[in-house]
Amino acid sequence: MYEPKGVCSRLIDVTADENNVIQQVFFLGGCNGNLQGISLLVRGQKIDDVIKRLNGVRCGTKGTSCPDQLCRALEQLRETKAES
Repeated sequence: MYEPKGVCSRLIDVTADENNVIQQVFFLGGCNGNLQGISLLVRGQKIDDVIKRLNGVRCGTKGTSCPDQLCRALEQLRETKAES
């Protein structure tokens, strides 16, 4: 579970398999339709590929966005898996 900062969503729950392939993404809060779409698009993708594509995406004048915060969640997940 990741608590995003600077965006409307309040929680991001991401799971990946042993090969760092994303299995599921769930956002709590935020723009429901857009976040459901992002969740479906990244499912089955490698963590590093998603980070390369979505890192730095901004929402309006904010310095971040839900896709950018998803990258932070994925980085955290990747680090946790590497420590195991």
